[in-house]
Amino acid sequence: MKGMGNMLKQAQKLQGKMMKMQEELAGKTVEASAGGGMVKVVANGRQQLVSIAIDREVVDPEDVEMLQDLVMAAVNDALSRAQEMVNSEMGKLTGGLNIPGLT
Repeated sequence: MKGMGNMLKQAQKLQGKMMKMQEELAGKTVEASAGGGMVKVVANGRQQLVSIAIDREVVDPEDVEMLQDLVMAAVNDALSRAQEMVNSEMGKLTGGLNIPGLT
Protein backbone atom coordinates (compact mmCIF):
# COMPACT_ATOMS: atom_id res chain seq x y z
CA MET A 1 0.00 0.00 0.00
CA LYS A 2 2.87 2.33 0.75
CA GLY A 3 4.09 1.98 -2.85
CA MET A 4 0.68 3.04 -4.17
CA GLY A 5 0.74 6.10 -1.95
CA ASN A 6 4.11 7.11 -3.34
CA MET A 7 2.92 6.57 -6.90
CA LEU A 8 -0.14 8.71 -6.23
CA LYS A 9 2.01 11.50 -4.75
CA GLN A 10 4.33 11.36 -7.75
CA ALA A 11 1.38 11.49 -10.15
CA GLN A 12 -0.04 14.52 -8.33
CA LYS A 13 3.36 16.21 -8.42
CA LEU A 14 3.66 15.51 -12.15
CA GLN A 15 0.16 16.89 -12.72
CA GLY A 16 1.08 20.10 -10.91
CA LYS A 17 4.24 20.46 -12.99
CA MET A 18 2.25 19.86 -16.18
CA MET A 19 -0.25 22.58 -15.28
CA LYS A 20 2.59 25.02 -14.59
CA MET A 21 4.24 24.09 -17.88
CA GLN A 22 1.00 24.66 -19.80
CA GLU A 23 0.80 28.16 -18.33
CA GLU A 24 4.40 28.83 -19.30
CA LEU A 25 3.88 27.47 -22.81
CA ALA A 26 0.99 29.87 -23.32
CA GLY A 27 3.55 32.68 -23.06
CA LYS A 28 6.04 31.10 -25.46
CA THR A 29 5.68 31.68 -29.17
CA VAL A 30 6.98 30.32 -32.44
CA GLU A 31 7.02 32.08 -35.81
CA ALA A 32 6.60 30.65 -39.28
CA SER A 33 6.47 32.28 -42.68
CA ALA A 34 5.62 31.54 -46.28
CA GLY A 35 6.27 33.23 -49.60
CA GLY A 36 9.77 34.30 -48.65
CA GLY A 37 8.53 35.99 -45.49
CA MET A 38 5.63 37.79 -47.15
CA VAL A 39 3.20 36.04 -44.80
CA LYS A 40 4.28 35.62 -41.16
CA VAL A 41 2.34 33.83 -38.46
CA VAL A 42 3.03 33.63 -34.74
CA ALA A 43 1.46 30.91 -32.58
CA ASN A 44 1.75 30.19 -28.85
CA GLY A 45 2.23 26.98 -26.93
CA ARG A 46 -1.52 26.54 -26.67
CA GLN A 47 -1.52 26.30 -30.47
CA GLN A 48 -3.43 29.54 -30.79
CA LEU A 49 -2.57 32.13 -33.41
CA VAL A 50 -1.13 35.25 -31.84
CA SER A 51 -0.59 37.31 -34.98
CA ILE A 52 -0.62 37.23 -38.76
CA ALA A 53 1.34 39.73 -40.85
CA ILE A 54 0.80 39.98 -44.60
CA ASP A 55 3.10 42.04 -46.80
CA ARG A 56 1.19 44.43 -49.08
CA GLU A 57 3.03 43.10 -52.12
CA VAL A 58 1.34 39.71 -51.82
CA VAL A 59 -2.19 41.16 -51.74
CA ASP A 60 -3.38 40.81 -55.33
CA PRO A 61 -7.15 40.95 -55.92
CA GLU A 62 -6.59 38.99 -59.12
CA ASP A 63 -4.87 36.12 -57.29
CA VAL A 64 -6.65 35.58 -53.98
CA GLU A 65 -5.90 31.85 -54.14
CA MET A 66 -2.16 32.49 -53.84
CA LEU A 67 -2.66 34.58 -50.71
CA GLN A 68 -4.92 31.92 -49.23
CA ASP A 69 -2.29 29.25 -49.93
CA LEU A 70 0.46 31.34 -48.33
CA VAL A 71 -1.62 32.02 -45.22
CA MET A 72 -2.56 28.36 -44.91
CA ALA A 73 1.06 27.24 -45.33
CA ALA A 74 2.32 29.71 -42.71
CA VAL A 75 -0.46 28.82 -40.24
CA ASN A 76 0.10 25.09 -40.62
CA ASP A 77 3.86 25.53 -40.17
CA ALA A 78 3.38 27.71 -37.07
CA LEU A 79 0.97 25.22 -35.49
CA SER A 80 3.34 22.36 -36.28
CA ARG A 81 6.23 24.25 -34.67
CA ALA A 82 4.07 25.02 -31.64
CA GLN A 83 3.24 21.32 -31.28
CA GLU A 84 6.93 20.42 -31.55
CA MET A 85 7.71 22.95 -28.82
CA VAL A 86 5.02 21.45 -26.56
CA ASN A 87 6.23 17.90 -27.24
CA SER A 88 9.81 18.90 -26.45
CA GLU A 89 8.84 20.54 -23.17
CA MET A 90 6.61 17.63 -22.18
CA GLY A 91 9.45 15.22 -22.96
CA LYS A 92 11.66 17.13 -20.54
CA LEU A 93 8.98 16.97 -17.87
CA THR A 94 8.11 13.30 -18.22
CA GLY A 95 11.77 12.30 -18.51
CA GLY A 96 11.11 10.12 -21.52
CA LEU A 97 8.36 8.12 -19.85
CA ASN A 98 6.04 6.55 -22.38
CA ILE A 99 2.75 7.86 -21.03
CA PRO A 100 -0.03 7.78 -23.66
CA GLY A 101 -1.54 11.19 -24.28
CA LEU A 102 1.34 13.13 -22.69
CA THR A 103 3.85 13.12 -25.52
